[in-house]
Amino acid sequence: MENRNEQKNVNYEDQVEGRNSVLELLQSGKDINKIFITRGERHGSINKIIAIAKERKVMVVEKDKKQMNQMAQNENYQGVIAIVPPFEYCEIEDILEEAKNRNEAPFVLILDGIEDPHNLGSIIRTAETAGVHGIIIPKRRAASVNSTVNKVSAGAVEHMKIARVTNITDSINKLKENGLWICGTAIDTDKYYYNQDLTGSIGIVIGNEGEGMSDKVKKNCDFLVKIPMKGKVTSLNASVSAGIIIYEAVEQKMKKLINM
Repeated sequence: MENRNEQKNVNYEDQVEGRNSVLELLQSGKDINKIFITRGERHGSINKIIAIAKERKVMVVEKDKKQMNQMAQNENYQGVIAIVPPFEYCEIEDILEEAKNRNEAPFVLILDGIEDPHNLGSIIRTAETAGVHGIIIPKRRAASVNSTVNKVSAGAVEHMKIARVTNITDSINKLKENGLWICGTAIDTDKYYYNQDLTGSIGIVIGNEGEGMSDKVKKNCDFLVKIPMKGKVTSLNASVSAGIIIYEAVEQKMKKLINM
């Protein structure tokens, strides 16, 4: 059998793979250059993809399985690949405007060097379901939005505002100037996340998978929180940590609304 990586003589950097992800993309109304499907795969949700693509006047091209394997960036692409323009990052101002449009206090996630695209995709998916208004990621030494991120997020990237910035510290200062309190996550603090007020205008910082937040970013946080660790392993996956803190903020905000 030919080596899968050796077959990849064609590389589409900007593509979305998998049936659910492509369906989300089609339903989002965003631009799609072309959709490729594996010849003979016309069953189940593939038919729905073809029908919506036809309605949106997006070209659908059938290719044999070997050609599709060459194009795919993920092993489980489920017989469908959409070629899209590069992901359109936004500005921090767009995130703040999104909060204003929803008539809500800004709820922002700041990722300080998340390198694994699977972690980034999981975090985006959690953030979108929790009503986070936007995510800030750095341009250097961090994962960017690609086909893996899109697939892991189950298409949530199509509904989430993501700003890609040169300097995380400068971005934190900009959020502060707009009234946000910045909450960092670190193991070397005394306060547990559930004892901290996370209501109101809030920015939550999640650090790098191995090293956590940089010292400079940590110093710029208004306060730090940690998650209790009872086992022998003293750290959680970054996407799990993000989910715990994000949903604590969601719960606190809901309780505050109920008690108003």
